[in-house]
Amino acid sequence: MNGTIMRAQSGFFWVKLDETGETLRCTLRGRLKKTKQYSDLATLGDFVRITPTIPNEGVVEEIYPRRSKLARTAIKGAHFEQVIVANLDIVLITFAVAHPEPHVRMIDRFLVIAEANNLDVAIIANKCDLVSDSHQKVFGIYEQIGYPVFYTSVSTGQGIEQVQEIIHNKISAFTGPSGVGKSSLLNAIQPGLNLRTGDVSDAVNKGQHTTVAGELVPLHAGGFVADTPGIRELGLYQMEPDELEWCFREFRPFIDECGFSDCTHTHEPECAVLAAVEAGQISSARHQSYQKLRDHTAEQSASQRF
Repeated sequence: MNGTIMRAQSGFFWVKLDETGETLRCTLRGRLKKTKQYSDLATLGDFVRITPTIPNEGVVEEIYPRRSKLARTAIKGAHFEQVIVANLDIVLITFAVAHPEPHVRMIDRFLVIAEANNLDVAIIANKCDLVSDSHQKVFGIYEQIGYPVFYTSVSTGQGIEQVQEIIHNKISAFTGPSGVGKSSLLNAIQPGLNLRTGDVSDAVNKGQHTTVAGELVPLHAGGFVADTPGIRELGLYQMEPDELEWCFREFRPFIDECGFSDCTHTHEPECAVLAAVEAGQISSARHQSYQKLRDHTAEQSASQRF
């Protein structure tokens, strides 16, 4: 029987069956675990084939190939990929405009991962009721690049309908740091959901984890949305430095204009990207993010060769 993993936690997978709509708690068949793996065998959103066993339980026999994924380098090691959600249509990168303050370089990391995995992406700037419009200018950079940005507030209802429209009949994921209001947004998008929410620590200005296990939530209007645990570390999995330039979409019109085919866009003469930064056509903050990420991927790539 075929189905979709709706929830994953501690080696158990809750699979909703395509044929009956029933949800069974499943484990992986032992033979699936025998081959050495460099990525999660099964995760939220995976399409699988299962065999029912005792009532309400089953065994996962096969995981079908993923058509897309949101993934990062696992915290336990640079040689392992953690897949956060599989088979996505769109990822909604969610940050607060304040409390906690938005971290631009982390936004850029999320965008790079989405671009590297060819995911449709939108940005949600949440908690807009806490600040004036002038404090939201950090997100204007991304609007200029061409990313959809939705300004939302659970307290006032601002932007909620727009977000409902963009995820209608899709498999979507809300991802971002803890404390930015992802679960609160989902509760507003689908009243009655009652996902657990938490406060931001005043001491460190970081959110407390309220979602402990990823879950695909069916939407009454059609589609599914993933509520994922807050992410505080975001490593780029097996990305070569030369691949990074294409993940900054505003670089693309200039890359072929550089004087050297192997230009790193960091220091070379006749670099069209650097010239665009100088002319204000590319944000200097975004270029700084690129430089930091390029250094990181170069170090990571070198370590993986040994």
